[in-house]
Amino acid sequence: MSEPAVDQYALCSAAAAHIRSLHPAKPTLGIILGSGLGNFASQVENATTIPYADIPSWPASTVQGHAGKLVLGTIGGVQVAVMQGRVHAYEGYAMANVVFPTRVLALLGCTGLIVTNAAGGINKSFGQGGLVCISDHINLTGTNAALGPNEPRFACGPNAGQRFFDMSTAYSPKLRQLAAAEAAAQGIPLPEGVYLAVLGPSYETPAEIRAFRTLGADLVGMSTVHEVIVARHMGLEVLGLSLVTNMAAGVLDEVINHEEVMEIGRRVEGQFTSLVKALVPQVAAAI
Repeated sequence: MSEPAVDQYALCSAAAAHIRSLHPAKPTLGIILGSGLGNFASQVENATTIPYADIPSWPASTVQGHAGKLVLGTIGGVQVAVMQGRVHAYEGYAMANVVFPTRVLALLGCTGLIVTNAAGGINKSFGQGGLVCISDHINLTGTNAALGPNEPRFACGPNAGQRFFDMSTAYSPKLRQLAAAEAAAQGIPLPEGVYLAVLGPSYETPAEIRAFRTLGADLVGMSTVHEVIVARHMGLEVLGLSLVTNMAAGVLDEVINHEEVMEIGRRVEGQFTSLVKALVPQVAAAI
């Protein structure tokens, strides 16, 4: 006999209700911090910090550089919900777990999402330690976050919650324009690029990177795309930012390791923090 289907909407709603009991203010903007970028959460004022382990059904981060805490409060007068770390399918989590936090952020009231990650650079014009605004993505993980029965109750915006939903502007053009303008004002280079996601956890081979470059990818990583898919399913506006922590396999004659990813994150923390902190009120006003 097959097991009964889990009601993901009920689980996400229960998690949102628990968070609201600890922090009643309604966040406008969700921010997901990738590897090495978690210190940005220190910018949150009047913060309520909730360990993931204390939130019902919320999956626990197991990767170095992902603190596993939800920080709620304000940045620039905007109510935010900041995730210090995420979970990935390569950790052994089912896709419903991977996107569970994104679903909860939307149920809390977020209408926009800033998603960040550490990525390998495929485009040779990108420098190690540079920031890139994601213009689009290629999903080569072999699965899709919207797989399974459609749940229209997850609709949190107009034309949301549909079985078949549009991804032609997955990364909001207006938010990308805001990011470009703010980066220029601060003198921070911010090229745009296409992010390609693989399942992981192994880094890519040089042959794979050559193939990905042929496909039009500028960046490669193991996260983000599924969070963006469910964010768009729910009707959220998305801004994506990648930190190029290493050049992908075969681009440079160097061994890739996670410690280097973390070190690059620490090195560019100031630029990243300055840019995102300035963008929060602009993004909130635009969504």
